[in-house]
Amino acid sequence: MNIEVDGYNISYKITGPDDTSTGEVPAVIMLQGWGTDLGVYDSVANAINDKYRFIQFDLPGFGSSDEPREAWNVDAYADFFCKFTEALGIKEATLIGHSYGGRIIIKLASRESIPFRIKNIVLIDSAGIMPKRSFKQKFNIRKYKIIKKIVSVKLIYALFPELIDDWRSSQGSADYRNASPMMRQCMVMAVNEDLTELLSRIKQDTLLIWGDRDTATPVSDGKLMNEKIPESGLCILEGCGHFSFLEKPAQFKSIMRSYMMC
Repeated sequence: MNIEVDGYNISYKITGPDDTSTGEVPAVIMLQGWGTDLGVYDSVANAINDKYRFIQFDLPGFGSSDEPREAWNVDAYADFFCKFTEALGIKEATLIGHSYGGRIIIKLASRESIPFRIKNIVLIDSAGIMPKRSFKQKFNIRKYKIIKKIVSVKLIYALFPELIDDWRSSQGSADYRNASPMMRQCMVMAVNEDLTELLSRIKQDTLLIWGDRDTATPVSDGKLMNEKIPESGLCILEGCGHFSFLEKPAQFKSIMRSYMMC
């Protein structure tokens, strides 16, 4: 299905029971990780959508949804999400965030006022903690910026176009290389913002689920979030990476049902 929100065509789907005569079925909204599409989270939906109205959607610039017309930081995505919930008439929901989606949830939960109520939160291998950079990493970043300035000179590019194009295509993570120029700007703003100080403002009950072999958002991030978020608990899935919910679906489902059905 598609819906227009603030001038953007947004792809979404809803599974689970419809409203009943006894009242509205509780809503759960999935916020996706960077570079994914809503279908990646079907297994998360299937874990609990026998009891919940589960909403999956593609953020602007993700999956089949329109790309932002200007570079958005995480706050801009949080603002858009509020408009999305209003368009669907959501007044209360549980929020589940994977990776980048966790950043948006942290922003929303730490705000003084939003147009809907967050019942509780599930963060899966969430982003939001800025890693401490070693001297070597800082040196490489500085070197990259210097080289980037040099290769941006039109005369130099005219002399060595293939060499420069090869260099550019080798820089950054796979997510960065696969992103459009607009989404690259969004990504850069996100990864350069540390949300650690916002964690203590989260008042909702929060479940953290982490893969112990996650290299994108290491389990140490999950432990720090568990320490900083007042009402939180951490479940670690052994032998799993950044997509822990896909790597051990049965164990993930058991955790989700224990948490959501109690």
